[in-house]
Amino acid sequence: MATVQISADHARRFLVSRHLLAPPRSLPAEPDSVLAAVERLGLLQFDPLEVPGARNHDLVLHARIRNYRREWCEQWLYGPDRRLIELYNKSLNMVPMHELPHYRISWQRNAPEVDNGILKEQADVAQAILRRLRSDAPLSTAAFSEHGHAVDWWWAPTRASRAVMEALFVTGRIGIARRDGNRRYYDLIERLVPRDLLALKETEEDAMTHRLLSRFRAVGLTTPVGTQAEVMYSAGSTAERKRRTDRLVAEGRLTPVDVDGLRYTRYIIAKEEPILEHTADPGSLPAPAISFLAPLDPLIWDRRMLRELWGFDYLWEVYVPEPKRRWGYYVLPMLFGDRFIGRIEPRLDRKSKTLAILGIWFEPEFSPMDDAGFIPALRDAVEAYRCFVGATKVTWPRTRPGRDVAGALRRLAA
Repeated sequence: MATVQISADHARRFLVSRHLLAPPRSLPAEPDSVLAAVERLGLLQFDPLEVPGARNHDLVLHARIRNYRREWCEQWLYGPDRRLIELYNKSLNMVPMHELPHYRISWQRNAPEVDNGILKEQADVAQAILRRLRSDAPLSTAAFSEHGHAVDWWWAPTRASRAVMEALFVTGRIGIARRDGNRRYYDLIERLVPRDLLALKETEEDAMTHRLLSRFRAVGLTTPVGTQAEVMYSAGSTAERKRRTDRLVAEGRLTPVDVDGLRYTRYIIAKEEPILEHTADPGSLPAPAISFLAPLDPLIWDRRMLRELWGFDYLWEVYVPEPKRRWGYYVLPMLFGDRFIGRIEPRLDRKSKTLAILGIWFEPEFSPMDDAGFIPALRDAVEAYRCFVGATKVTWPRTRPGRDVAGALRRLAA
């Protein structure tokens, strides 16, 4: 297949359009839009932190779905008609249920270490948990207080019940039936997944090829080589990723793309070529609107491309010691049209129902007061976010530029 040559401007327009962010919050306000977003992106990454008023996957969906409500996603994850499932795939991800056979590779690869490790060492605990789940599920680790002795597990010693249930989860014996906040309630996997789907298996080569394809689906335009190993993590070695990429190109599932000024050939999902063709026109995007992107939004997975294509350097600083943070604890990138123009740090106070904007920062080349469309777009984005997290009022920092932005918003309202 011939390689497509495009400009950097074209690449930016393509990416925001295929990521359903041109304009943001444009999918219909209905539960089915969650499935549409996941089908486009391939997966959603789960993270338990809820500092800005919502968790990562809900932030991803809010940026794309009008009047998004978090129960819409939970409906497909935990309701009677399960269309999404949580499993480990590089990290804890939510993937389409119908794609489960592709992801069984994670269960298979985890099994030898876990079976010969903690499930062997804590066999009595594992048997007790499975017996109880058969009769009383769904259950959380709190139901097994009698197995509270500490064991070595992953990053640190933890309770045996928690470690064993996580081991059963990562090997596909049990699944997450529901959540209460971030507390997981487990059930036997055969009660959560349709029997015929659970019986389907595929070769390791096909499974690893699909895992690689899921990375291309998530990012939209990326490369399997160079310094993008973090993006393709757990999708095989560099040689394997290149070989499988060539296979996907030969099968007509990927299209190679060279972007002016960027090293390495990128690839897009072949079915998204019409989006690439449409966004060749500089006027193809609607009037720019603002979205606040989640720290683990698929658009910003590829940090190197973010720097090279947009000149935007983003680091999620939740794991950075406070004295060393440049911006803040939980800061979200701001996308305005097809430009990353700055960062914002929203914080929800649930008791007072106040959305506090702790900070707002702009890129050096962007002057918010000089762009006539910016303040109205920011007003719409903040109002959408306020409604999403259930706040009744918004406060702004007293320091600049927050004070200037707040003043401009008040004048616009007047």
